[in-house]
Amino acid sequence: MKTILLPTDFSKNSINAIDYAIELFKDVECCFYLLNVQKASSFISDDMMVVSSSATIYKTIIDAAKKSISNIISKIEKKHHNKKHQFVSVVDYDNFIDSINQVSKKHKVDLIVMGTKGASGLEKIIFGSNTVRVIQRCNMPVLAIPDGCKFKNAGNIAFATSNSKQFNEDEFKPLKEIMALRNSKLDILHLADQHHLAYNAYDNMEFFSTHFNKAKHEFIDTTSNDMFNTVHKYIINNDIKILAMMNKRHSFLERLFTRHDVETFAFNIDVPFFVMQYK
Repeated sequence: MKTILLPTDFSKNSINAIDYAIELFKDVECCFYLLNVQKASSFISDDMMVVSSSATIYKTIIDAAKKSISNIISKIEKKHHNKKHQFVSVVDYDNFIDSINQVSKKHKVDLIVMGTKGASGLEKIIFGSNTVRVIQRCNMPVLAIPDGCKFKNAGNIAFATSNSKQFNEDEFKPLKEIMALRNSKLDILHLADQHHLAYNAYDNMEFFSTHFNKAKHEFIDTTSNDMFNTVHKYIINNDIKILAMMNKRHSFLERLFTRHDVETFAFNIDVPFFVMQYK
């Protein structure tokens, strides 16, 4: 049975990510943990005024969150009627990342699926700060679902890499599992910018031919200033449904999250973004 963590703040965006996960794993036995993390600073004084003298603020907050998750689970079960799926409610009163890591370790989570939030104007970012922090600071693979992205299929997946490290089989187990869900095809985008000669570049072709022998390879040599737009165009032109990457320091992924790059190139990921963790 797969164990999947679904963080939710009860927003439309997070509910959409939950629906996506349920559709993606509809044929797989899964236990979904719906997690809401509360913090005292998120509650204004008016909320405190309605707390009865016999109840603690903590209990009131936690009970309200548990009720909201129960309502979500009831709607899911009524809509999908999937006997392969189990749902567990978890409410925590903690730091968001600490809570994610603790729950993931306790319940041996295989995958985190969460929604993303964008902003506009000078504050424009690709993902909400929580999503970025989960990707950067949690040890689990993360599937980030853009706002409004509905599940259709996962027929074509692209894995983008600058080959800045030698890959191993364990790192790609999550990708193989995602591909197996919908018998997905894989495109491997080998990215190089004008500075690639200054870095260690590894020949991973033997690895890919062994573990993904049906994959299509694209070798893309572009300037770093246009790399994001190049990947985005490839996603659109090749009907890519999920973009996958490996999380590694000083990598394409890390540069993707820098504010300067996003503001300059206005690159928007409008397909689910699957991030595997370097081991």
